[in-house]
Amino acid sequence: MTFSIAGKTAIVTGAANGVGLAIGRHFVSEGANVVFADMDEERLEAELGSSDVEPDRYRSFACDLRQKLSINNLLSMTIDSFERVDILVNASRQIVSSDPLDPKGDQVETLLNQNLMTSLRLTQAISKRMMKQAEGEEDGPVGSIINLSSIAARRANPDLLGYSISTAALDQMTRSMAVALAPHRIRVNAVAFGSVMSSSLKFQLKDNEEYRADIIDHTPLGRIAGPGEVSDAVQYLASDASSFVTGQIITVDGGRTLIDPVVAPAH
Repeated sequence: MTFSIAGKTAIVTGAANGVGLAIGRHFVSEGANVVFADMDEERLEAELGSSDVEPDRYRSFACDLRQKLSINNLLSMTIDSFERVDILVNASRQIVSSDPLDPKGDQVETLLNQNLMTSLRLTQAISKRMMKQAEGEEDGPVGSIINLSSIAARRANPDLLGYSISTAALDQMTRSMAVALAPHRIRVNAVAFGSVMSSSLKFQLKDNEEYRADIIDHTPLGRIAGPGEVSDAVQYLASDASSFVTGQIITVDGGRTLIDPVVAPAH
Protein backbone atom coordinates (compact mmCIF):
# COMPACT_ATOMS: atom_id res chain seq x y z
CA MET A 1 0.00 0.00 0.00
CA THR A 2 1.26 3.47 -0.84
CA PHE A 3 1.12 6.53 1.40
CA SER A 4 -1.40 8.22 -0.90
CA ILE A 5 -3.34 11.24 0.37
CA ALA A 6 -4.52 12.31 -3.09
CA GLY A 7 -8.01 13.78 -3.06
CA LYS A 8 -8.10 14.19 0.71
CA THR A 9 -8.54 17.56 2.43
CA ALA A 10 -6.17 18.58 5.20
CA ILE A 11 -5.99 21.44 7.66
CA VAL A 12 -2.42 22.28 8.70
CA THR A 13 -1.85 24.77 11.51
CA GLY A 14 1.38 26.65 12.17
CA ALA A 15 1.70 26.69 8.39
CA ALA A 16 3.42 30.01 7.76
CA ASN A 17 6.95 28.71 8.29
CA GLY A 18 9.16 25.79 9.22
CA VAL A 19 7.75 22.32 9.61
CA GLY A 20 4.09 23.30 9.25
CA LEU A 21 4.76 25.07 5.95
CA ALA A 22 6.82 22.12 4.69
CA ILE A 23 4.03 19.67 5.54
CA GLY A 24 1.38 21.80 3.84
CA ARG A 25 3.42 22.19 0.66
CA HIS A 26 4.25 18.48 0.64
CA PHE A 27 0.60 17.53 1.02
CA VAL A 28 -0.38 19.71 -1.94
CA SER A 29 2.38 18.13 -4.04
CA GLU A 30 0.96 14.72 -3.11
CA GLY A 31 -2.50 15.60 -4.42
CA ALA A 32 -4.27 16.78 -1.27
CA ASN A 33 -6.30 19.93 -0.80
CA VAL A 34 -4.78 21.95 2.03
CA VAL A 35 -5.87 24.81 4.26
CA PHE A 36 -2.78 26.59 5.60
CA ALA A 37 -3.64 28.21 8.95
CA ASP A 38 -1.43 30.54 10.96
CA MET A 39 -1.54 33.72 13.07
CA ASP A 40 1.05 35.45 10.87
CA GLU A 41 -1.07 36.59 7.93
CA GLU A 42 1.72 38.56 6.25
CA ARG A 43 4.19 35.70 6.27
CA LEU A 44 1.54 33.18 5.33
CA GLU A 45 0.61 35.13 2.21
CA ALA A 46 4.25 35.83 1.35
CA GLU A 47 5.31 32.18 1.60
CA LEU A 48 2.39 30.83 -0.40
CA GLY A 49 2.44 33.65 -2.93
CA SER A 50 6.10 33.04 -3.72
CA SER A 51 5.76 29.27 -4.08
CA ASP A 52 4.59 26.98 -6.87
CA VAL A 53 1.69 25.62 -4.80
CA GLU A 54 -1.30 25.09 -7.09
CA PRO A 55 -3.72 27.94 -6.25
CA ASP A 56 -6.89 25.91 -6.71
CA ARG A 57 -5.68 23.27 -4.26
CA TYR A 58 -5.04 25.41 -1.21
CA ARG A 59 -6.50 28.15 0.93
CA SER A 60 -4.83 30.29 3.57
CA PHE A 61 -6.53 31.27 6.81
CA ALA A 62 -5.00 33.80 9.21
CA CYS A 63 -6.38 33.56 12.73
CA ASP A 64 -5.64 33.11 16.41
CA LEU A 65 -6.68 29.52 17.02
CA ARG A 66 -6.63 30.04 20.76
CA GLN A 67 -10.04 31.65 20.18
CA LYS A 68 -13.05 29.33 19.78
CA LEU A 69 -14.59 31.54 17.09
CA SER A 70 -11.43 31.24 15.00
CA ILE A 71 -11.66 27.44 15.13
CA ASN A 72 -15.27 27.56 13.98
CA ASN A 73 -14.41 29.96 11.16
CA LEU A 74 -11.49 27.80 10.05
CA LEU A 75 -13.71 24.75 9.84
CA SER A 76 -16.45 26.66 7.99
CA MET A 77 -14.00 28.03 5.43
CA THR A 78 -12.55 24.56 4.85
CA ILE A 79 -15.98 23.04 4.23
CA ASP A 80 -17.01 25.94 1.98
CA SER A 81 -13.85 25.51 -0.08
CA PHE A 82 -13.43 21.73 -0.25
CA GLU A 83 -16.70 20.30 1.19
CA ARG A 84 -14.99 18.04 3.75
CA VAL A 85 -11.98 17.56 6.01
CA ASP A 86 -10.09 14.27 6.27
CA ILE A 87 -6.81 15.20 7.95
CA LEU A 88 -5.84 17.59 10.74
CA VAL A 89 -2.18 18.37 11.39
CA ASN A 90 -1.67 20.29 14.62
CA ALA A 91 1.70 21.81 13.75
CA SER A 92 1.34 25.10 15.59
CA ARG A 93 3.74 25.20 18.52
CA GLN A 94 5.69 27.72 20.50
CA ILE A 95 9.12 27.28 22.10
CA VAL A 96 10.03 29.72 24.87
CA SER A 97 12.85 29.49 27.39
CA SER A 98 11.70 29.57 30.98
CA ASP A 99 12.84 30.11 34.53
CA PRO A 100 11.56 27.08 36.45
CA LEU A 101 11.93 28.82 39.81
CA ASP A 102 9.97 31.94 38.88
CA PRO A 103 6.16 31.62 38.90
CA LYS A 104 5.98 34.62 36.55
CA GLY A 105 8.62 33.32 34.19
CA ASP A 106 8.08 29.57 34.03
CA GLN A 107 5.89 29.95 30.86
CA VAL A 108 3.88 26.87 31.78
CA GLU A 109 0.41 28.41 31.43
CA THR A 110 1.32 30.23 28.19
CA LEU A 111 2.70 27.12 26.51
CA LEU A 112 -0.02 24.80 27.75
CA ASN A 113 -2.53 27.16 26.16
CA GLN A 114 -0.64 27.40 22.88
CA ASN A 115 0.80 23.90 22.47
CA LEU A 116 -1.82 21.76 24.19
CA MET A 117 -5.20 23.48 24.44
CA THR A 118 -5.26 24.78 20.86
CA SER A 119 -4.56 21.30 19.53
CA LEU A 120 -7.14 19.75 21.85
CA ARG A 121 -9.90 22.21 20.88
CA LEU A 122 -9.15 21.75 17.18
CA THR A 123 -9.17 17.98 17.57
CA GLN A 124 -12.55 18.12 19.28
CA ALA A 125 -14.10 20.40 16.65
CA ILE A 126 -12.64 18.71 13.57
CA SER A 127 -13.39 15.19 14.78
CA LYS A 128 -17.08 16.11 15.16
CA ARG A 129 -17.11 17.17 11.52
CA MET A 130 -15.36 13.95 10.49
CA MET A 131 -18.03 11.94 12.33
CA LYS A 132 -20.80 13.86 10.58
CA GLN A 133 -19.24 13.16 7.18
CA ALA A 134 -19.19 9.43 7.97
CA GLU A 135 -22.85 9.13 8.94
CA GLY A 136 -24.35 6.15 7.16
CA GLU A 137 -20.96 4.58 6.43
CA GLU A 138 -20.42 1.34 8.33
CA ASP A 139 -16.73 0.79 7.68
CA GLY A 140 -13.59 2.36 6.23
CA PRO A 141 -11.35 5.15 7.55
CA VAL A 142 -13.03 8.36 8.68
CA GLY A 143 -10.14 10.68 9.51
CA SER A 144 -6.61 11.08 10.74
CA ILE A 145 -5.29 13.61 13.25
CA ILE A 146 -1.56 14.16 13.69
CA ASN A 147 -0.02 16.24 16.47
CA LEU A 148 3.51 17.59 16.26
CA SER A 149 5.35 16.94 19.49
CA SER A 150 8.97 16.98 20.61
CA ILE A 151 11.60 14.80 22.24
CA ALA A 152 11.60 17.50 24.95
CA ALA A 153 8.54 15.68 26.34
CA ARG A 154 10.87 12.89 27.54
CA ARG A 155 13.76 14.99 28.79
CA ALA A 156 14.39 17.02 31.91
CA ASN A 157 15.60 20.43 30.76
CA PRO A 158 14.73 23.15 33.31
CA ASP A 159 15.29 25.92 30.75
CA LEU A 160 12.47 24.43 28.69
CA LEU A 161 10.12 23.68 31.59
CA GLY A 162 6.94 25.06 29.98
CA TYR A 163 7.71 23.57 26.58
CA SER A 164 8.59 20.15 28.02
CA ILE A 165 5.42 20.03 30.11
CA SER A 166 3.20 21.13 27.24
CA THR A 167 4.61 18.56 24.80
CA ALA A 168 4.42 15.77 27.39
CA ALA A 169 0.77 16.73 27.92
CA LEU A 170 0.26 16.73 24.14
CA ASP A 171 1.59 13.17 23.96
CA GLN A 172 -0.88 12.06 26.62
CA MET A 173 -3.70 13.92 24.89
CA THR A 174 -2.78 12.04 21.70
CA ARG A 175 -3.16 8.69 23.44
CA SER A 176 -6.37 9.62 25.23
CA MET A 177 -8.06 11.04 22.14
CA ALA A 178 -6.94 8.01 20.13
CA VAL A 179 -8.90 5.76 22.48
CA ALA A 180 -11.91 8.12 22.58
CA LEU A 181 -12.11 8.45 18.79
CA ALA A 182 -11.27 4.85 17.85
CA PRO A 183 -14.93 3.73 17.88
CA HIS A 184 -15.59 6.46 15.31
CA ARG A 185 -12.73 5.19 13.09
CA ILE A 186 -10.70 8.36 13.58
CA ARG A 187 -7.03 7.82 14.27
CA VAL A 188 -4.88 10.14 16.41
CA ASN A 189 -1.08 9.97 16.40
CA ALA A 190 1.89 12.26 16.94
CA VAL A 191 5.34 12.86 15.49
CA ALA A 192 7.95 13.84 18.07
CA PHE A 193 11.06 15.30 16.53
CA GLY A 194 14.44 16.53 17.64
CA SER A 195 16.52 19.20 15.96
CA VAL A 196 14.89 20.24 12.69
CA MET A 197 16.07 23.26 10.72
CA SER A 198 13.00 25.35 11.40
CA SER A 199 13.06 29.14 11.20
CA SER A 200 13.49 29.41 14.98
CA LEU A 201 16.44 27.00 15.09
CA LYS A 202 18.01 28.66 12.06
CA PHE A 203 17.89 31.97 13.92
CA GLN A 204 19.49 30.42 17.02
CA LEU A 205 22.28 28.85 14.99
CA LYS A 206 23.16 32.06 13.13
CA ASP A 207 26.82 32.84 13.80
CA ASN A 208 26.95 30.09 16.40
CA GLU A 209 28.89 27.17 14.97
CA GLU A 210 29.62 25.80 18.43
CA TYR A 211 25.90 25.38 19.09
CA ARG A 212 25.43 23.69 15.71
CA ALA A 213 28.33 21.32 16.37
CA ASP A 214 26.94 20.45 19.80
CA ILE A 215 23.60 19.38 18.32
CA ILE A 216 25.27 17.33 15.60
CA ASP A 217 27.62 15.66 18.09
CA HIS A 218 24.62 14.44 20.07
CA THR A 219 22.77 13.09 17.00
CA PRO A 220 23.90 9.61 15.89
CA LEU A 221 23.03 10.33 12.24
CA GLY A 222 25.36 13.32 12.46
CA ARG A 223 23.24 16.12 11.08
CA ILE A 224 20.24 18.39 11.63
CA ALA A 225 17.06 17.33 9.82
CA GLY A 226 15.34 19.47 7.22
CA PRO A 227 11.65 20.37 7.71
CA GLY A 228 10.70 18.14 4.80
CA GLU A 229 12.00 15.06 6.61
CA VAL A 230 9.16 15.30 9.10
CA SER A 231 6.63 15.53 6.25
CA ASP A 232 7.05 11.91 5.14
CA ALA A 233 6.33 10.60 8.64
CA VAL A 234 3.26 12.83 8.85
CA GLN A 235 2.09 11.67 5.41
CA TYR A 236 2.37 8.04 6.50
CA LEU A 237 0.14 8.73 9.50
CA ALA A 238 -2.30 10.72 7.36
CA SER A 239 -2.59 7.98 4.74
CA ASP A 240 -4.53 4.73 4.80
CA ALA A 241 -1.21 2.88 4.90
CA SER A 242 -1.31 3.45 8.68
CA SER A 243 -4.95 2.37 9.00
CA PHE A 244 -4.21 0.21 12.07
CA VAL A 245 -1.93 2.72 13.78
CA THR A 246 -3.38 4.98 16.47
CA GLY A 247 -2.24 6.47 19.76
CA GLN A 248 1.41 6.26 18.73
CA ILE A 249 4.21 8.81 19.15
CA ILE A 250 6.60 8.31 16.24
CA THR A 251 10.06 9.70 16.94
CA VAL A 252 12.02 11.44 14.18
CA ASP A 253 15.27 12.56 15.80
CA GLY A 254 18.20 10.90 14.03
CA GLY A 255 18.71 8.64 17.05
CA ARG A 256 19.07 11.56 19.45
CA THR A 257 17.04 10.11 22.32
CA LEU A 258 19.06 6.89 22.23
CA ILE A 259 22.16 8.57 23.62
CA ASP A 260 21.20 12.13 24.53
CA PRO A 261 22.35 13.38 27.95
CA VAL A 262 20.28 15.97 29.78
CA VAL A 263 22.78 18.76 29.18
CA ALA A 264 22.54 18.62 25.38
CA PRO A 265 20.29 21.19 23.65
CA ALA A 266 16.88 20.11 22.40
CA HIS A 267 14.37 21.75 20.06
